[in-house]
Amino acid sequence: MKEGVNGVALSVFLFFFLAVTVMGFWASRWRRAENAQNLDEWGLGGRSFGTWITWFLLGGDLYTAYTFVAVPAAVYAGGAAGFFAVPYTILCYPLVFTFLPRLWSVSHKHGYVTSSDFVRGRFGSRGLSLALAVTGILATMPYIALQLVGIQAVLDVLGVGGGDSANWFMKDLPLLIAFGVLAAYTYSSGLRAPALIAFVKDALIYIVIAVAIIYIPLKLGGFGEIFHKAGEAFAVTNKDTGKPRGALVTGPDAQWAYATLALGSAMALFLYPHSVTAVLSSKNRNVIRRNTTILPLYSLMLGLLAMLGFMAVAAGVKVKNGQLAIPQLFEDMFPDWFTGVAFAAIGIGALVPAAIMSIAAANLFTRNIYKDFLKPDATPEHEAKVSKLASLLVKVGALVFVLTLDKTVAINFQLLGGIWVLQTVPALVGGLFTRWFHRWGLLAGWAAGMIYGTWRAYATPSATQDHFGNTNVIPLIGEKGYIGLTAFAVNVLVAVVATLVLRAVKAPDGVDLTRPSDYTADAGEPGVVTELPPATAGVPGGH
Repeated sequence: MKEGVNGVALSVFLFFFLAVTVMGFWASRWRRAENAQNLDEWGLGGRSFGTWITWFLLGGDLYTAYTFVAVPAAVYAGGAAGFFAVPYTILCYPLVFTFLPRLWSVSHKHGYVTSSDFVRGRFGSRGLSLALAVTGILATMPYIALQLVGIQAVLDVLGVGGGDSANWFMKDLPLLIAFGVLAAYTYSSGLRAPALIAFVKDALIYIVIAVAIIYIPLKLGGFGEIFHKAGEAFAVTNKDTGKPRGALVTGPDAQWAYATLALGSAMALFLYPHSVTAVLSSKNRNVIRRNTTILPLYSLMLGLLAMLGFMAVAAGVKVKNGQLAIPQLFEDMFPDWFTGVAFAAIGIGALVPAAIMSIAAANLFTRNIYKDFLKPDATPEHEAKVSKLASLLVKVGALVFVLTLDKTVAINFQLLGGIWVLQTVPALVGGLFTRWFHRWGLLAGWAAGMIYGTWRAYATPSATQDHFGNTNVIPLIGEKGYIGLTAFAVNVLVAVVATLVLRAVKAPDGVDLTRPSDYTADAGEPGVVTELPPATAGVPGGH
């Protein structure tokens, strides 16, 4: 482990950081329409992105800096269990192929900006729309925080952030500067900034992975030697638990947990607000279809990325914080100049998703909380201004999260976000195919799933924590399974039973503003058929 500041690596890192900062501000003029003062322009890039821009944007959105750090870190800490991220990114694409084009079509037809807009239009319920908006914001906040954690990990290894400095301001000053730059160009350029920067981010990541997967094994004696050393290290018994540290192959006792975690994560991935935002920025439904066929290329990259965890173990990397394992591996193995390139890939890989996430959360607040409940007559220009300010507040909240809470707790809260997002499946995905569910039944199911999932996650300890210590598994049918799927099952059960009861007593249902043809329509002018009714309108289901 190198001591002090790595000047060469830091210089290369700063070069790329400054380059993407300039790109971020310049993006405000890139593909800009004459009337840019509305959410379609600022929050969705004018709904104008084609196949390749959408591919880079979705890749930059879904494969984040924390993926770059956390997936191999999970392998470094526990072995093969960390590879669950690879099958879940493969499983998700056939799933989303069935519903994302439908969501794009109906959203484009009616001018919907968020998934909650669609739910309100489909079920005529502001309450259900509000529930999904709050869930999305709640799940996104710690996700943004973890992008900042990825930047902080790089700065720590570079020797310019974190550490043991007694002066908290100086310790976190580099992170504060990076945060300020991110906030400034997101406010100025909206979704166009991360869309443009994503080209640089993805190119750097592919270069770094290609070099790492060849160069590091050559230095360590080949893959056979890597697996041999990693196997020996994982076989060592942990003094605290009395069990081996990990395994090269997932054992029978962990297979159900592995499978359910992969399936649940696949179901949740494209329901995060930032995923929906990237999808709705596409110019037609065929762009979405094409992207679901070519995005699995990122899964190949993710599999190679996970291998870095084994390499870190074989290289003898020793860190107290597992998030530093891969940055430390890069610094130990690469020449200083290429270490800077690798760290730039991680840092820029944090800026892109953090920007999209903050925009998505801000759009939810503006359309489904502020406009629905506080200012129904807000103009498009006013909406854009509120969303810009909300994006700043979301990032400030994420920064406070990083600076004040223990990083392990932050990681577990992010995992909890997956449990929460799964509870939006019946209303959002179900609503794209059927109107059978009653709006109040969906709301009851959502509440049951949220309460059950949060409670079980809170009550599930790990070896080091009493609460939120192991948010991904609980006892299920004699084995361990993903909490999110169990909570989802509770959600669906309650929604079905409540719907049957409500239909039987003829409870008033909401008004469906959509038509069957809206779900298969190709590109047209958004918002020309119907608009969401004012929040105060006295239509059935309007409250």
